[in-house]
Amino acid sequence: MTLLLAAGLFLPLFPLSILFNAALTLVRHPLARSVLILAWPQIGVLLLQNAPQPVPAAFTYWALATSALYALRLLTVRDLGLWAGFLASSALALTWGLAAQGEMARLHQFAFWLSLPAALLALLVAPLARRLGAAYAGLPGGLAGRLPRLSALLVVIALAAVATPPFPGFFALLGLLHALAGAAVLAVLAIWLVWGWAATRLLQGFVAGDEYPGPAADLGGAAALAYFGALGVFAAAGLYLTGGGL
Repeated sequence: MTLLLAAGLFLPLFPLSILFNAALTLVRHPLARSVLILAWPQIGVLLLQNAPQPVPAAFTYWALATSALYALRLLTVRDLGLWAGFLASSALALTWGLAAQGEMARLHQFAFWLSLPAALLALLVAPLARRLGAAYAGLPGGLAGRLPRLSALLVVIALAAVATPPFPGFFALLGLLHALAGAAVLAVLAIWLVWGWAATRLLQGFVAGDEYPGPAADLGGAAALAYFGALGVFAAAGLYLTGGGL
C-alpha cells in the first residue's frame, strides 16, 4: 500500500496531487516545467509496476474524482501555464484506471501520450509571454490576425492536449474506455467533454475577437515548422502504435 500511495504523488490523486501542482508553480522556466510534466508521471508508473499488490478497484473511483475535479478547475483558469498543469493532473490521474485493470505494460505509453501535449502547452508559455507580457487568456485576444502561426500552433496543441483525433491521446482514451465498464465509462466521457469545453474557452480568450492591436512579431517560420513537424510525428506515432491496435 505504501508504494501505491507513493505512486499517487506522481500519478496525481487528490490531495496528494497538491505536491505536483506546487512543484509546477515553483518551477518558473517553461522548459523545466515541460520536463517535469513529462518525467513526473513516469516515476509513478515505475512505482505502480513494482508494487507488491494489485491496484484496488477503489483507486479507480479516487482517480476519476481527482480527474473530474481538475477538469472542472480548467474552466476557471486563464493562465496557460497553470492550465497545462491542471490538464496534466486531470489526464494523468486516469492512468489509475488502466492500472486497476492490470494493464501494467501500457502505463508508460498511456502517461506519455497524455502528458506530452500538456508539456508542449507549458513550453508555449515562453513565446506568448515574450510577445504579450503574459500567457493569460482574455488579456490579448484576437491573436489569429496578428500572430497566425503562433495562434495556429496554440490551437493544434490544445486539440492534441484534449485528446482529439488523430492524436495519440484520443486512442489512449478509447483504450481506457474499452478496459473500464459501467459508471466509470460515463465518468471518463464526462471528463473528456469538460476538457473540450475548457479548451474552447481558453482558445476563445487567446485567438478569437478583434485583431490584437500590439506590435508583437509572429513565430518564426523555422520555429513553426519545427513545432508542427514534431506534432506530425506525434500524431503519426499515435496512429501507428496505438490506433492500429483498436
